[in-house]
Amino acid sequence: MMRSLTLLAALLLAAPTVLAAQGNEDQLHNDWANLRRYRDSNMALPAPAPGENRVVFMGNSITEGWMRYFPSQFGGKPYIGRGISGQTTPQMLVRFRQDVIALKPKVVVILAGTNDIAGNTGPSTVEMIEDNLADMTELANAHGIRAVLCSVLPVYDYPWRPGLQPAPKIVALNSWMEHYADSTGNVYVDYHSAMRDDRNGMRAELASDGVHPNEAGYKIMVPLVEQGITAALRDSMPAQRRPERR
Repeated sequence: MMRSLTLLAALLLAAPTVLAAQGNEDQLHNDWANLRRYRDSNMALPAPAPGENRVVFMGNSITEGWMRYFPSQFGGKPYIGRGISGQTTPQMLVRFRQDVIALKPKVVVILAGTNDIAGNTGPSTVEMIEDNLADMTELANAHGIRAVLCSVLPVYDYPWRPGLQPAPKIVALNSWMEHYADSTGNVYVDYHSAMRDDRNGMRAELASDGVHPNEAGYKIMVPLVEQGITAALRDSMPAQRRPERR
């Protein structure tokens, strides 16, 4: 009897983990890019009002975590968050039409790439990330949307994937991003320089885990992205031309 009770207790304790794993497996096979996440919200969103400077923020958990501060930090501006925790650039590319283009913004703010470097959806080179960022930018531009490409935030080590030495890869990706944005008539925003420490990691006071900004970290990001958005709205849409790729 005691043995049966012990087994039952172990099964009950394991049940949440098993269910979570099953949920992740279902997500992997049935909705890899998590298109369902914002589908209903997108359908309920009205078209932009005349003269509305709608902006969509595309990203991962850093963007998702930022969304709760949008009302206080952006003062009611028509900024729409479309961040999903853990996502990589290929996943964002799959949902780009649904979660960005279909919403008809004037500007898209793209903050992406750190989870690719962490290997969240498998091994990824810097060049693979560049290709996905370029594809999202080209899609945006083809639909009259200016892209604000944001530097990957500084990371010295990922708590969930230690030992990958991401800092130099992030620096290299950001260097490419700055050149690419300039060469295609889009906008680059440099969060990295304002938030890094002497190891090219996140300054300790800006994130508890070295990756995800706290409120103080987001406060540093706000004026930088606002400058980028202002520049994107001010300048005319770049002529369609084949962007430079490395």
